[in-house]
Amino acid sequence: MDKPRVVIADTDENYIQSIELKFIEDFFDKVQLEIITDQEYFERLFMTPQSADILIVSEDLYDMSLQKHNIKNIFVMTEQHEEDQTEELNITKIFKYSSIKGIFNEILGQSAKDLKLAEEARTEPQIVVVTSAAGGVGKTTVAMGMCACLSQNYKKVLYINASNLQFFQYMMKDSTPISDMEVYVQLNTLEQCNYESIKHVIRKEVFSYLPPFKAALMSLGIEYDVYEKIAVMARDSREYDFIVVDTDSCFNLELSRLFDTADKVIVVTDQTKKSVYATNALVSSINGINSGKYIFLCNQFEKEKDNALISPEILLKFNVSEYVDAIPQCEKKDTGELGEDSGIKKAAFLII
Repeated sequence: MDKPRVVIADTDENYIQSIELKFIEDFFDKVQLEIITDQEYFERLFMTPQSADILIVSEDLYDMSLQKHNIKNIFVMTEQHEEDQTEELNITKIFKYSSIKGIFNEILGQSAKDLKLAEEARTEPQIVVVTSAAGGVGKTTVAMGMCACLSQNYKKVLYINASNLQFFQYMMKDSTPISDMEVYVQLNTLEQCNYESIKHVIRKEVFSYLPPFKAALMSLGIEYDVYEKIAVMARDSREYDFIVVDTDSCFNLELSRLFDTADKVIVVTDQTKKSVYATNALVSSINGINSGKYIFLCNQFEKEKDNALISPEILLKFNVSEYVDAIPQCEKKDTGELGEDSGIKKAAFLII
């Protein structure tokens, strides 16, 4: 099968090398990569009909005539940060001086299907914990949106809502709880429980998910570490690429153990002073916070509002990897729509 054709065009050779290196590191021989730094050669090349899966082009080299070619995704690197996207359907504008990782995540999020990511060899399954230090930051929205995005990009995903009192089900088409009493018996005797004994209750909508329990854990007499054990069993089954565990907004011994088990921990905050102080407090309680295991996201970002993350009054103990803009009428969107949000896509591709 032909490899996807990726063309990167920019007369700034020093800048283009960083993007070229990222493609080589992540795709090596999986794509046909072409680098163009000569404007005359670029113009001459596109005087004849061209086909490509991705064209990454500087603003100086771009003109509308490129749309006449058979190019599935065009990314225009702009010198000015622009919030509004172009009305041209296959054109995505990216601020040129974002981080290379952020640029790369945007490109992957928009063109994963054309890069044929589904054909990549499967890697080891990962447990990803999504948590926060304060409520109301949209942690579950982020977790579900990431699951949807990963699933839409050919990853097999299991979502586990690890709350003592669950209410995530309002976002699902089937909100009914687990009714099989034998499952509750199994979960109360975890020494005898195995993945096969609970696998049959897992549902699939945009992604696979463990349905809600019929009552709070305390009412059912089930210990919180049941979520860790289910996640580990699901990982060991090797049926999923990612097991995403959406936790309570708290920090205790059980959650600490879940952090230790996880391959990645996504910590969601927002730009309010309350959330930033709470996240600082959480960071002070975690060992190894500076490792690549922990990723910090600012959700519900609105540039017009005060941003405590850049306030001189607060000494941050963490670095934000990505800002996810506030999603208008978020509660009215289904999980599939959340997975299409550009900020959620960037967040999802941080863990791949």
